[in-house]
Amino acid sequence: MINKPLTVTDKQMRLLIIDGHAFAYRAFYGIRGLTSPSGQPTNAIYGFINMLAKLEAQVLPTHAVVVWDGGLDAERVEELDDYKGQRDPMPDDMEVQLDEMVEYLEAEGWASVCDDGVEADDRIGQLARRAEAEGFEVAIASSDKDFLQLINDRVKMWNPADKSGVPMDADAVVAKTGVQPSQIVDWLSLVGDAADNIPGVPGVGVKTAAVLLNEFGSVDGIYGRLAEVRRDKQRESLAAAEAVVRRNQSLVALKLDLPGAPGLDDFRRGFQDTARLEKLYKTWGFNTLLKDLREARQGVLFE
Repeated sequence: MINKPLTVTDKQMRLLIIDGHAFAYRAFYGIRGLTSPSGQPTNAIYGFINMLAKLEAQVLPTHAVVVWDGGLDAERVEELDDYKGQRDPMPDDMEVQLDEMVEYLEAEGWASVCDDGVEADDRIGQLARRAEAEGFEVAIASSDKDFLQLINDRVKMWNPADKSGVPMDADAVVAKTGVQPSQIVDWLSLVGDAADNIPGVPGVGVKTAAVLLNEFGSVDGIYGRLAEVRRDKQRESLAAAEAVVRRNQSLVALKLDLPGAPGLDDFRRGFQDTARLEKLYKTWGFNTLLKDLREARQGVLFE
């Protein structure tokens, strides 16, 4: 089945959720050596602004929010000491640009969310499910495979690394992983997730995990009928790793009942503060964006 880009109707509400740090990292490494007139790094800011503008034009959201990581989830760290422990520290030249990205979002009329001790993945999952329940279409902008567990008829994923501009739906999840979105938690629990430093079952790769889940339906199904696993080495490996797999399920499953989530009305696209944007663009030396902003404001004045 060929997906078509989303279109907006007069009545349909659509929420665009941006994985903030993921986009910031992509922007930082996508453009190098850009600095402001004062010599401060601005490469991540510039890339971030352009990525958001492109995505907004594709998705046409009525509501939008950028969600930032507030640190590692304490319960996950307690379950796995080295959870996400292999990740390198954020580059200094990127870290100094984050606050200015948030300042840009405020000036542009975008909502921005960050809560101490709350991982962005969990808050994004919670907001996606809430919006879906309230009749929204949801577009999650990220390349993180954890979000594949959320995809259904109303929730789709926009991968910034995918140049096709086509969102991932349930059929795309099956084509990519071999399993349904509802099986992604179990699939990741079996294969592990190197990005989060979560080990999987030795000898069980992505294809083998998909075959097992298609035959047995779930992790519970596999362990309930373990004797039916035909290959001796697979059966033995699965048996030895059951505790790891069960732990992985709680590590991988997104937490959808977090306290303190903002209301969806807070994410309605606001108005630009053009004076503030102009000041920011001047400070950063973004002359083309400054010229475009002034021309757009001039056009509004003379309409």
